[in-house]
Amino acid sequence: MSTATLIDTTQRDKAAVLELIAGMAKARYEKNARAIAAPYASDAAIYSLAPPLVHHGIDLAETQAWLDTWDGPITIEPRDFGVTIAGDTAFCFGYMRLEGQKKGAEKRVNFWMRETLCLERRGNGWRIVHEHTSVPFYMDGSSRPAFDLEPESLGR
Repeated sequence: MSTATLIDTTQRDKAAVLELIAGMAKARYEKNARAIAAPYASDAAIYSLAPPLVHHGIDLAETQAWLDTWDGPITIEPRDFGVTIAGDTAFCFGYMRLEGQKKGAEKRVNFWMRETLCLERRGNGWRIVHEHTSVPFYMDGSSRPAFDLEPESLGR
């Protein structure tokens, strides 16, 4: 494979991964549990904000139950995602802003979190095999989540 072909393939793969991330944001906005689950491998290791420490794959009923706790759409905006491709493996990280109105809550939810995704090319597409989402917390003994932080550019 020529260098030019390799560069073109890598750029197409990066675009496909970024498109997958954008599709996840759209699925969450539309509160579509099946579309949220679609890019995940059935055995994906998911370290999300919700307990337990690890989820294996996406549970559609659990995802729908969470979606049903929101009044209206949920925005999970990806920002500054960098993607590295190595053959049939992709690694990416960036920020996600979660914004929406929880049912029964007075104040809208609006905070930034950190996101890391590892993907494998399976069949003719990319599948998320690992996801790690986190929110920093203050190390002052209060254990308060740092929901007031705004992202700085990742410098890419």
